[in-house]
Amino acid sequence: MICIINGPNLNLLGKRQPEIYGSKSFDDHLREIRAEFPDTPIEYFQSNCEGEIIDKIHHLGYDNPECSGIVMNPGAYAHYSIAIADAISSVNIPVIEVHISNIHAREEFRHKSVTAPAAKGMICGLGLNGYNLAIRALLS
Repeated sequence: MICIINGPNLNLLGKRQPEIYGSKSFDDHLREIRAEFPDTPIEYFQSNCEGEIIDKIHHLGYDNPECSGIVMNPGAYAHYSIAIADAISSVNIPVIEVHISNIHAREEFRHKSVTAPAAKGMICGLGLNGYNLAIRALLS
């Protein structure tokens, strides 16, 4: 099983700043992901709350032996959540960080991700396709 974790405001995909994030909802993209990977169970979790994201990472890493990896878009938490970075570092399953936009081409405060160094890798700027690429990487 692969788990996708989305952080704050990602429940608004398709509505919020479509010029940056596109016009497709994540629910629509999740259906496409599941169709592309029919033999891989995909669990999905989204929260605007940092503590809930941390709890989910811990649950997947310690209490769910079926989880083989996490694809995570921490949203704005990427830029300042040492707590989420610590949660990623504490688990023994790979985490790949995904950002829909190229964070390095946006406002300066978005250029640095404090969570990415704890992850196995990071994909940014490839739109929603970054999730699919991260799943491929976890499965290979």
